[in-house]
Amino acid sequence: MKPHCPPSRLFGIVPLFVAAIATNELPGQTRSVTVTETTDRIIVDGALDEAIWAQAPKIGELVQRQPDTGEAPTERTDVVLLYDANNLYVGIVAFDSEPDKVIGTDMERDASLTSNDSLEIILDTFRDQRNAFYFATNPSGAFVDGLAYGNEELNTDWNAIWEVRTKRTDFGWIAEIAIPFKSLNFPAESSEWGFNIERNVVRKLEQARWTGARLETNFLQISEAGRITGLSGLNQGIGLDVRPFVAASWLDSDTSPYDGFDAEPGLDISYNITPSLKLTGTLNTDFGETEVDERQINLDRFSLFFPEKRSFFLEDAGVFTFASTGPQSPGGIPSAGADVYPFFSRRIGLVNGQEVPLDIGAKLTGKTGNTDIGLLAVQTGSTDLVDDETLAVVRLKQNVLEQSYIGGIFTSGNAASGPSSQTYGIDARLSTSSFMGNSQNLAVNAFALRSDNEGVSDDDGSYGLSAHYPNDKYVGEFVYRVIEENFNPALGFVQRRNVEMYRVGASYNPRPKNFLDIQQMFHDIFYTQFNRLDNGHIESTELHITPLDWHFNSGDSIHAIFDYDRTYERLFEPFQIAPGVILQPGEYHNNRWKTTVASARKRNFVGFVNASYGDFWSGTAEQISATFTFKLPPKFNFSIAANQTFAHLPEGDFIARILTSNIDYSISPFLSFTNLVQYDNRSDNLGLQSRIRWTITPGRDLFVVFNQGWLQDPMGGFRFQSQDTKVSTKFQYTFRF
Repeated sequence: MKPHCPPSRLFGIVPLFVAAIATNELPGQTRSVTVTETTDRIIVDGALDEAIWAQAPKIGELVQRQPDTGEAPTERTDVVLLYDANNLYVGIVAFDSEPDKVIGTDMERDASLTSNDSLEIILDTFRDQRNAFYFATNPSGAFVDGLAYGNEELNTDWNAIWEVRTKRTDFGWIAEIAIPFKSLNFPAESSEWGFNIERNVVRKLEQARWTGARLETNFLQISEAGRITGLSGLNQGIGLDVRPFVAASWLDSDTSPYDGFDAEPGLDISYNITPSLKLTGTLNTDFGETEVDERQINLDRFSLFFPEKRSFFLEDAGVFTFASTGPQSPGGIPSAGADVYPFFSRRIGLVNGQEVPLDIGAKLTGKTGNTDIGLLAVQTGSTDLVDDETLAVVRLKQNVLEQSYIGGIFTSGNAASGPSSQTYGIDARLSTSSFMGNSQNLAVNAFALRSDNEGVSDDDGSYGLSAHYPNDKYVGEFVYRVIEENFNPALGFVQRRNVEMYRVGASYNPRPKNFLDIQQMFHDIFYTQFNRLDNGHIESTELHITPLDWHFNSGDSIHAIFDYDRTYERLFEPFQIAPGVILQPGEYHNNRWKTTVASARKRNFVGFVNASYGDFWSGTAEQISATFTFKLPPKFNFSIAANQTFAHLPEGDFIARILTSNIDYSISPFLSFTNLVQYDNRSDNLGLQSRIRWTITPGRDLFVVFNQGWLQDPMGGFRFQSQDTKVSTKFQYTFRF
């Protein structure tokens, strides 16, 4: 064990006036620092006791984003950047005046760190201000990594090979990070990257950043990153990763004829054709380690959306995003339910909830000049449901100005073995973080799409325009979207068709000083309307008003006391909302109110309760959702959630109920046990998924997954009959060249 090192030994003594200088960061000012080259051998152990850590210059003081914007942080953070031929090293000393109150409750890979003290890093290796690599950790040494894109979005299902070790001390905590250059894509001729770092102190609701420390700026706004320079002689190797795996499963099923044991090898390969273009291939793909979907019960007429969770499709998924989704409304605002996905990867390898084998797949992603490229080709196998199919997607984005693009997309094939199908379209995004010369964000999106399906010749398009003004004190939103009756992207997803949608909304979010210990207040008004294209009638409207949403400096929140929703629905044909409960064609006017409260995430016991009440279609309903979480940091997390609707309609009463529990135990950041239990009374199915993930060393992982299903006795109660049992294992080993 290495000896304890005091802070003065780690980074030296920082003059107090440096903090004052740092607080004078101006809007639009870009900070820059030269990374120190080292030939010393760095051992990543969280100690920072190699001499170079004390000798190298720091990047400069962080600046508060909140609660006191522009001021010096209440807790000092020292950051040093080093590099050698193979790795970028980040050494961080997070000083804390109350080290016994440092919070680190999660160790699971890619865990949400919103309730933890944390350090977050973005690396914009191409300096395109649009895409970046993301790394984060907490005092318990959690590994969190992902791909940031679009200045707002983050995909944490991308997993890199990297190292992090943390250590708690009597003056705070330390993080030591090594990121191999072989894990990154970057132009070989460039010595300058975009860089930013943020520290979160949860108990104080304090955020501090190196650059972009403004309330209007999200940390994932890559355009706000500073610069690190001096990087040269970096070793990317030949850019080849070979990851063979062996997957095995055993199934005992009452619902499927495919009982028995199965074991097959497979192979994943990635190769950097150029430093900025990566080719990814998969052979005999297995998704046995993938988490199951969260249960949903559909109480409206439109398709439910289930997110993609399979790693092959999630890696570099940002390049395939299209301007027909979003914009993302403020938290608590009901979704419009009219996003259009010309490409939705869940349509590949899943048909009617059943898996379809992926025999071979290839994906080319990256950049050439100012053009983002995404090419995907997959060959699926045949089953009793579908024939084998060849499916392809082409996505191009030409970057213009600082944060904008013009793009196009083309898809070919039909995963459901229906008539031949193609979808093609164009989109554009104009975005700025200095609207009208101020530090304000504005994004305008436009798109046009057409699905070319055999036997369909008209009304097969979708197009739209949106404007989004997402800032701290004021938020504005306008969306116009048309989805024609026969628009049907075979490799995409559409929730509703034959509609024209208008959505307009605004939020006013002041931060009062010294008023009831409130951090920020939110006030929203959003209106959404859908018109039928075939007859011009209004199909539905919704007016949502949030008169009171208070977030306190304690971390507790009253999200709503009397949120108001006034909705109008017109049914043109009968709609079965629950078994035996059929709503007839006609007009339905509803008024509903909602109350929501949440306790601070910094506590070991956290609660969230949402209750709504009022009109519901032809009658009334009470809807209650509640989640309670108990933590024994940093190894044990237990949560239980209930989502229930108690409906009282002239056509018949019904209850829709979903119960969920997560029981997670992490021995270390490298070995975790997760358990998900779910029940819903629509299917009367109780399900359990238990997952073990053991990272032997970065790049070498073992997964063991146990799935068990039970069917509830028709008489109800706690009588269940075993239905399906499945055990899956997967071992993967990465060879890097």
